[in-house]
Amino acid sequence: MKLFRYRRPSLNALLDITKAKKRIKKELGITDALKPFRAWTNAKRRFKRKIGYESEAGRLIRNGLPRPGGCLVVVVVLGTAVAMAATVLAKGW
Repeated sequence: MKLFRYRRPSLNALLDITKAKKRIKKELGITDALKPFRAWTNAKRRFKRKIGYESEAGRLIRNGLPRPGGCLVVVVVLGTAVAMAATVLAKGW
């Protein structure tokens, strides 16, 4: 188990309001009545899972190689600053 959660739980989740609403909907049969409308979404999710759409390889194919643009700017600025400082110190200020 993780020490910290990625997201803070909502107030409804902490007070078990969400759990109560789900239980009531299940007892009233609303969940079963809406089941046919979820069939397409569930089938699509199963298909994506089967072909590896959300795997590391699938994400790499969809998004391309990672581009460290933000980090690269910081490295270039720091490198320039270090080079300028070395030049100034070498000349004796």
